[in-house]
Amino acid sequence: MDITRSSPAPVRVVAVPPEPEPADLTALPEPIAVEPLQPLQPLPATAATATTSAITTTATTSATATDVRGRRGRPRPRDLLALLRPGQWVKNLAVVPLALLDTHPWGAAAFLRTGWAVLGFTLASALVYVVNDLADRERDRLHPVKRHRPIASGRVSTLAAIVLTGALALALTGWAVAGPAWQWWPTALYLALSLAYSQGLKHVPLVDAFIVATGFVLRLVQGALLIGAQMSEWLALCVFSLCLMLALGKRRHEMTAASRAHRPALRGYTLAFLDHLVVLVAVLTAVSYVLYLRDDASLAAGASLVTLLSAPCAVFGLARYLQLLLVEEGGGNPVHVLFRDRATLVNAALWAVLVALALLLPQSPA
Repeated sequence: MDITRSSPAPVRVVAVPPEPEPADLTALPEPIAVEPLQPLQPLPATAATATTSAITTTATTSATATDVRGRRGRPRPRDLLALLRPGQWVKNLAVVPLALLDTHPWGAAAFLRTGWAVLGFTLASALVYVVNDLADRERDRLHPVKRHRPIASGRVSTLAAIVLTGALALALTGWAVAGPAWQWWPTALYLALSLAYSQGLKHVPLVDAFIVATGFVLRLVQGALLIGAQMSEWLALCVFSLCLMLALGKRRHEMTAASRAHRPALRGYTLAFLDHLVVLVAVLTAVSYVLYLRDDASLAAGASLVTLLSAPCAVFGLARYLQLLLVEEGGGNPVHVLFRDRATLVNAALWAVLVALALLLPQSPA
């Protein structure tokens, strides 16, 4: 044997996997075991309420934001009119015509000039309302009632309010030019005081209320100036003290209805301090009214009895307002208090009848 020769290599055996059998297409698949579905468990009451509240709040906020965005470009006429506060125009109707009390005999010219004075102060006060709402829009959003005002709520945009301010200023300028020369100075002074009020004086305790009351005296002066009547000092003092009482009462109501952050001047007041001031000013109002009737009122001869009967009406009206303010915690809107309270309306009607009789009674024979 030749051992030098290599032995043949071993043969490698490779296992070949058998071919798979063809699938039986006629056989049904075996069923798969499926666990039964468990019924859905209801959310806890608190979780369900929170979820529903969150969904509702989100939807409401989204709808409100969309609605506000849609309105800002196109303010509705109703919102623009609300911005002018037509409910407050009755103040001009109640104060300016008081100058007619000292005018005799009455004529068409006197009534027309009184209406002209009312128109001027209506434009001026509307302009002031828009400027104040523009300046106070952030603070008004903190107030439970004033946050619904057109600018604070977003129903009227800042740009639309500025345009409306310009239109009112132009209308007021036309009123001054068309009227008697230089007899518009009470309205101009009212605007100057109101602008100073908006720019910072409204934050000074006591000064804020005194400026508001002074504005009503300027209304009286404007009416007397246009009709050529001599204004009574006692009547001016009566109007001033009455309006100061209403302004202080409004601030007292705000201290109980909202936080002091809404009106910084409220930090200089307390409820006890305002209570004393309101009563003091109410007494001054009653005294000045009686002195006006005795010394300056243009009453017919023999009207002393009617004048005497009207004094209790004045005292009752003051007492009723103090009752609404101090007992029933009202006074937030003096116009609503004075013109929607039934007892006040009945008393005012009786009072007006007595004053009319005192003015219109025929002269007694010599």
